[in-house]
Amino acid sequence: MDVAVTSVHIDLGAGRRGTDMGPSAILVAGLLQSLERLGHKVARVGRISVPRAEELSPGDPSARYLPAVFEACRDLADRVEQQVEAGLFPVVLGGDHSQAIGTLSGLARVLRRRGQRLGVVWVDAHTDMNTPETSPSGNIHGMPLAVLLGHGAPELTGISGEPALDPRNVSVIGARDVDPEEAEHVLRSGIRVYTMSEIDTRGMAVCAHEAIERATNGTAGLVLSFDMDGVDPNHAPGVGTPVHGGLTFREAHLVCELAAASRALLAVEVVEVNPACDHENRTARLACELIQSALGRQILAPRRT
Repeated sequence: MDVAVTSVHIDLGAGRRGTDMGPSAILVAGLLQSLERLGHKVARVGRISVPRAEELSPGDPSARYLPAVFEACRDLADRVEQQVEAGLFPVVLGGDHSQAIGTLSGLARVLRRRGQRLGVVWVDAHTDMNTPETSPSGNIHGMPLAVLLGHGAPELTGISGEPALDPRNVSVIGARDVDPEEAEHVLRSGIRVYTMSEIDTRGMAVCAHEAIERATNGTAGLVLSFDMDGVDPNHAPGVGTPVHGGLTFREAHLVCELAAASRALLAVEVVEVNPACDHENRTARLACELIQSALGRQILAPRRT
């Protein structure tokens, strides 16, 4: 498979600085070499950068740094759209989760022209369904899933042209920290949320299979949008918004392995690696390994000749 790797150096959507360094940390962990070893061709490597926070005014406190986040997401959507049209598989490295607005909008625009829909499996400790009206912080990395469903700042919802996602094809895995007003929006939206309580009760394999089935029901395929704070901080300490009680190392890999086994994966995005909070690049190394699992790495793999 021909892969396009895009690094998105953005932390303006987050409340803590540092995720702009996340893509570099994942690359330092050996991502490009590992993809080549799996038999993929890394056809393109690119980057999107944004101004630093100290160079900008936060602006509207209900949607901080909105103009700069919009520009980054617009540029990423254009980049992903071009990659898909060229027959490349996008691997997008973050960066805070606001960038998902760009990744999924770009894919959705391509599929819409083909008369197809897009699904998503969204791994995250949070549901990212706030809007400027409900967000207690104004940080846009808590809003991307709402935007992709057509709710939020018009600048951001307009990147896709119309809602990038249908709630019938959206599943969140690993949620355990949801704001009260956001929870009301989640319940009204029609998306499926697998909380950690449900995963504990029913098991990750069952929940992940259901999430993938939902994301692929009537769609052209799915995006795996993996926020590293979905993983327990014991395994992924280098994130800006850690929440204890998350996915184990094996549960995280299982989601990625099942996404690969579905043969319906259209893109992979891994976000919220924050080297400023990490220990010996552990979280970036795990992110690198999870991308490999999503792109076909197996425990018992036949030897390549």
